[in-house]
Amino acid sequence: MEKGVPIRSISRCISVLQALNKHGSLSMMAISRQGEVPYPTACRIVQTLIVEGLIEQEPSRKHYRPTALVQSLAHGYRSDSLLVDVAQQPIRELTKAIGWPVSITVRVGTHMVVRDSTHAETALTFERYYPGYTLPLLDTASGRVCLAQMHPDELENVMRWLAVTDEGAGKPRPLFDFDTTLNRIRTDGYAAQDWGQHNLTPGKTSTIAVPIFRNGQFHAALTMIYFAAAMKQVQAVSEHLGALQRTALLISGLLSDKAS
Repeated sequence: MEKGVPIRSISRCISVLQALNKHGSLSMMAISRQGEVPYPTACRIVQTLIVEGLIEQEPSRKHYRPTALVQSLAHGYRSDSLLVDVAQQPIRELTKAIGWPVSITVRVGTHMVVRDSTHAETALTFERYYPGYTLPLLDTASGRVCLAQMHPDELENVMRWLAVTDEGAGKPRPLFDFDTTLNRIRTDGYAAQDWGQHNLTPGKTSTIAVPIFRNGQFHAALTMIYFAAAMKQVQAVSEHLGALQRTALLISGLLSDKAS
């Protein structure tokens, strides 16, 4: 990683844009809360983004929403659609078999980003998660699966980056035994998170995530999301881990075949 630290004002502006893109429309207070920036800072960022034409105030209330101009920020991006192409059928068949929704996420910087999900394919969900929804690395099952598969040098760089971003700045090292947890995930082949806080319905769902590989290298995480009150983690792992791992293995094989 290059030396130096990120420019916090830019990082916070990006957080605000991500919050608005995720929720569609937010009040100023909600922007501050969802973007995790102080209220006065949120006000200045919103004013700047309005001047730049990237967001606008709704006509009938003091809510703010993205404009079509935000699409210009992605004009230079060329997505590798292979993962979505090969995974879409297997993950939908998996949801039909187990009932619970699943998602495919990839790491982008210090977040895991949803590439595809089956929340729209089942009634066993509180919310629908669409491509682009972001989740933190440290505090989610998919993020920990990703971290567990990193080379030590890459892991150290990512942890250093987290320490200087808004997500990690001023926060203590994870309360759990970090190294032991990642070693256990590598050995067990999965990560589990009870009563997840970093989603659209905090505290209502739990998750199990397994890795997807491409030619032996970690490529994405396959995550099952279930109602936390419906079953305990040990039951969820016992009943559904095998199906998750078989689907991940299938997708890994399809990815590797396409690459060869």
